[in-house]
Amino acid sequence: MTRIPSEVLRIADDIRSMRIRGAGRIARAAAEALMIAATNYSGEDLGDFTRYMEDVSRLLLSTRPTAVSLPNAVSYVMKQLRKDYRGVEDARAAVISAARSFIEHSKRAVEAISIIGSRMIKGGETIVTHCNSSAVTGILAKAWSDGKMFRVYATETRPRFQGYITARDLASKGIPVTLIPDSAAVYAMRRADLVIVGADAISSNGALVNKIGTSQIALAAKAHGVPFYVAAETYKFSPYTLIGEPIEIEEREAEEVIHPVPEGIEVRNPVFDATPAEYIDAIITEIGVISPEMAIIIITDYLGHRVSVDMLKSLEDSEPL
Repeated sequence: MTRIPSEVLRIADDIRSMRIRGAGRIARAAAEALMIAATNYSGEDLGDFTRYMEDVSRLLLSTRPTAVSLPNAVSYVMKQLRKDYRGVEDARAAVISAARSFIEHSKRAVEAISIIGSRMIKGGETIVTHCNSSAVTGILAKAWSDGKMFRVYATETRPRFQGYITARDLASKGIPVTLIPDSAAVYAMRRADLVIVGADAISSNGALVNKIGTSQIALAAKAHGVPFYVAAETYKFSPYTLIGEPIEIEEREAEEVIHPVPEGIEVRNPVFDATPAEYIDAIITEIGVISPEMAIIIITDYLGHRVSVDMLKSLEDSEPL
């Protein structure tokens, strides 16, 4: 069997080590890795090609357990191999075409969210955001380019400081931005007019899974009457939650929090938390602004997922990862 290309192994390692971060970027990287793998396959046996691509997909799925965009991207590409083909070349072409289609759709989705979300900013607001989201920065950049004046509070987002990326990106566009520690959520909320955050996953009941600290910001926003918006591409909605499969919360090494870890002290490093739907005022997607209660409709009708034998089998197959 053809070995997995070194470039694919590098992409998988970059996702696992968070050199590639952000749910949308992770999804696009996974699709690109599948495209590279298919392009580099050197055999002529269709069954062998399918097994090889399944090995690549398992490798990618093992890298980050929480970002639903990753398995949705892999599933979008790999479902092409369920069809009948005359040979490897036809199957390879279908996989490559699907990967390119997903990457292009992902980019267009962020552009659409930027336009739709920018309309929700009137000008003059103070906006709070958390972590780093290309959808959120796209919204803010579009609103600013449209002549709307506002300022932003961006949290540091410990322990990996993704908020620094957001702050630098906004500042480079001339947007006034203030970097604050995560513990200043209430401080910022007393000055805020709205909150916009990204998403790593959205469950069928409208709950949001996003970077750790998001839920406390949502709680502070609720307490202060500040609208809380989520910007999320539809491929971040989790079909597996339809049948009660929980979204796994990734926990990473203690050394990311403090290094070296003090002797005799346990250090926990959960990467994400869950925000209940009742704390979310609206979800901005590429197909429009929806309420959290409409998440199940996005999954069942727009994405076409329904509880099925295929879905159950997919869950069983993914358990060892």
